[in-house]
Amino acid sequence: MSSLAALIAQAAPPSPLGGSGGMFVMMAIMFAIFYFMMIRPQRKQEDALKKFIDGLQKGDEVVTTGGMVGKVDKLQDGVVTLEVASGVRVRVMKSQIVGPFAPVADSATKTESVAEKK
Repeated sequence: MSSLAALIAQAAPPSPLGGSGGMFVMMAIMFAIFYFMMIRPQRKQEDALKKFIDGLQKGDEVVTTGGMVGKVDKLQDGVVTLEVASGVRVRVMKSQIVGPFAPVADSATKTESVAEKK
C-alpha cells in the first residue's frame, strides 16, 4: 500500500507557479510582451502616418505604395495630384501615400566618404 501512495504523490508534482493559475499568469505575461513588442509600436507608426497624411500641403515630397516619388501639387477630397517630373502630374489616392520622401545614401557613397576622411 505504501508503494501506491508513493506513486500517487509522484504523479502530480506541484507546479512552480501554483497550479492552473500559473498557466493564466504565463499567458498574461506573454500577451504583455506581445503587446509592447508588436502591437503598440505598430499603432504608433499608423498614428504618425495618419497625422502626416492629414497634414499634407502643397510642395511636400511623398512616396506612394508603388515607389513613385513626387511633390504634392493639388489636394482634393481623397485624391492627391503629384508632380513626378517637370510638367508631369499623376493623381493618386491619399491612402496610397506611405510617407515623406527621405533619400537613402548608397553604401558605396558612404565607404568613399569614409575613405576620403582618412
